[in-house]
Amino acid sequence: MFGIEYFDRRAYLAQSPQLYKQVMVGVFERVFEIGHAYRAEPHDTARHLNEYLSLDMEMGFIEDHHDVMRVLSEVLRHILGTLAQDYAPDLAMLGARLPDLGDVPVVCFTEAQDLLATRYGEEPDQADLSPSQERSLCRWAEAEHGSEWVFVTGYPTAHRPFYTMPDSAHPEQSNSFDLLCRGTELVTGGQRIHEYGQLRSSLRARGYDEAGFEGYLEAFRYGMPPEGGFAIGSERLLARFLGVENVREVTLFPRAVNRLTP
Repeated sequence: MFGIEYFDRRAYLAQSPQLYKQVMVGVFERVFEIGHAYRAEPHDTARHLNEYLSLDMEMGFIEDHHDVMRVLSEVLRHILGTLAQDYAPDLAMLGARLPDLGDVPVVCFTEAQDLLATRYGEEPDQADLSPSQERSLCRWAEAEHGSEWVFVTGYPTAHRPFYTMPDSAHPEQSNSFDLLCRGTELVTGGQRIHEYGQLRSSLRARGYDEAGFEGYLEAFRYGMPPEGGFAIGSERLLARFLGVENVREVTLFPRAVNRLTP
């Protein structure tokens, strides 16, 4: 986190609007935000920025994460349709080919690990997909399903944020997903824990002090609908759509671990 002095107290630049948009679901049911996020992670790669523009959505009254995945697919179809219709000359000038979003294949994390090991010789990772695994999985989706997209669901609960809803049938797996496109993870989302007691238990299980989440927890005390959402990194999305290898090439004044000023 990026620490700052805020009058007489310590504060931090926002890493994500996650906790706030969950609270607002209890008011508006569907919440949308386009805003900056700041992450002091020591990445120096072609796919990471320390300051980026996040496209966030949260929605209430869902059954599970599959409802969120369906809404995400509708959002992306709208984005792609608008780009194709209104920005065709710009895309042609840049030599860009938009990815077709048809029926996106879905694979569970454990199944993906087995597939990657047997087909591509990728070493299993119990926590997440590595960049190499993401590329291999996208190659599989294109070869077997003719899709440049693939949903990966059921990431290990232990390695997802405390607010992520576990699968009721398999608590070690979470009701979460990543959406990959052209070899890179573009979207993360899932179902959130909405019950007050379960949320407190999840915080304690991870060693967090409830006092630091007092305002957040208070919103859940008297009831919150089953809810979930997602976040899209706009720069990564644009880079994949344009076929650009380095995300900094689609960012005005990119800021990364070794770069602050132009």
